[in-house]
Amino acid sequence: MKVWLDDRRPAPEGWTWVTTVTAAIDLLQAGDVEEISLDHDLGLIDASGREQTGYDVLLWIEEHVATVGMVPPKLAVHSANASAHERMQRAVEAIEKRLEDQKR
Repeated sequence: MKVWLDDRRPAPEGWTWVTTVTAAIDLLQAGDVEEISLDHDLGLIDASGREQTGYDVLLWIEEHVATVGMVPPKLAVHSANASAHERMQRAVEAIEKRLEDQKR
């Protein structure tokens, strides 16, 4: 399954469209995700007043790679927010580096 996390832009054909961090993580936990593409700004505020973003999904993936040996799906960022896109891309690179380090 290919997962597209975005609150506004519909998923490309062949992708499963989700609009929340929770929905994306639920699919990742199910284990059938082969690729995920993430937007940053989702317009979501949690109960504590903190904004939930696609970056939170990357943090979740990184934690699970480190703690339970999760093999992540192919990761992509499609956010139009330039500074957030850069930050998310650095997170993707950190996850990929961690995987490489684990293989050694």
